[in-house]
Amino acid sequence: MSLPRLSVRRIRAAGVEVPMKLPLSTSAGTIRSAPLLLIDLETEEGITGRSYLFCYLSAVAPAIATVLAEVERSVKGERVAPADLWERLARRFKLIGVQGIVRMAMSGFDVACWDALAHAAGKPLVALLGGGRRPIPAYNSNGLGLMAPEAAAGEAEKLLEGGFRAVKLRLGHPTLQADLAALRAVRKRLPGAIELMVDFNQALSLADALERGRAIDSEGVAWIEEPIRHDDFRGCAELARALTTPVQIGENFSLPEQMAEALAAGACDLVMPDLERIGGVTGWRRAASLAAEREVPMSSHLFPETSAHLLAVTPTCHYLEYVDWASAILAEPLRIVAGEAVISDRPGTGVSWDEKAVERYRMA
Repeated sequence: MSLPRLSVRRIRAAGVEVPMKLPLSTSAGTIRSAPLLLIDLETEEGITGRSYLFCYLSAVAPAIATVLAEVERSVKGERVAPADLWERLARRFKLIGVQGIVRMAMSGFDVACWDALAHAAGKPLVALLGGGRRPIPAYNSNGLGLMAPEAAAGEAEKLLEGGFRAVKLRLGHPTLQADLAALRAVRKRLPGAIELMVDFNQALSLADALERGRAIDSEGVAWIEEPIRHDDFRGCAELARALTTPVQIGENFSLPEQMAEALAAGACDLVMPDLERIGGVTGWRRAASLAAEREVPMSSHLFPETSAHLLAVTPTCHYLEYVDWASAILAEPLRIVAGEAVISDRPGTGVSWDEKAVERYRMA
């Protein structure tokens, strides 16, 4: 792949906290706003690449920004060659480890590098990567957290707006009976052709996951996501063998090496890497190759704008997870038509800021 020649001039980072239209209640707590760190990579050639990170906690944003300042010091003046820069930064941070906020900062920088290169080439990212724009099947992952059965059913129905043909329900209530009541209420309200995914957000022990998984096997669910601790690959493998419903994991894979470990252990039927944990675009491409080697369907986690481009060049492309958390601060949010993501024909990933909205939601 021939890439345009750019060099790093400056990295700017700004924190925003965007209210969610639908609060997300999980077994780990309720999220009512999305703390995002917006990244601008300025190059000496006048091209700017952009990306954003989901920080989970607003207090984390300044820490990631501090790491990005060290990234800038380490690569200022260097050519924008993402794989080379990743290796250089991995050596720089070797003693502290490329994990946690270090990995998040490096991933956000990597995505901004690829966005800048695509802008310089005058192409959408998917085209720079050798693919073509095509609709990507998406499921609506906004809201639909832990709530009473009828409330969940009503919210699930609203999530079909925009033509979605798949939605995700969070489970992990205190009892199996409560989980089944919510699941059945939602399933009853949705048309039969709508796919329904369920996500436990690591809420269960292995014994509970086996019990609830076997109960769910007859409920017409598309997949069971993260039922137990994300890095318990032995337990996940036992679940994958025991259940007929596919087991989905991957949002917590730390770089492609951990995904390779999970696949070698038979820990899942499906994978869904997360851009800020798998290593940005560079890490995603390696992860896609791993999934292709084993013919494992691969979906995305969050970051739908960039993930749509990447899924279009992923051999085992499955589903885009759609959330609208960044839409309020984007100049042109990702479009969903008939339940599919429409990849922009603009250069880069299509991510650019609505500056007035950024000021409105800027963190103190």
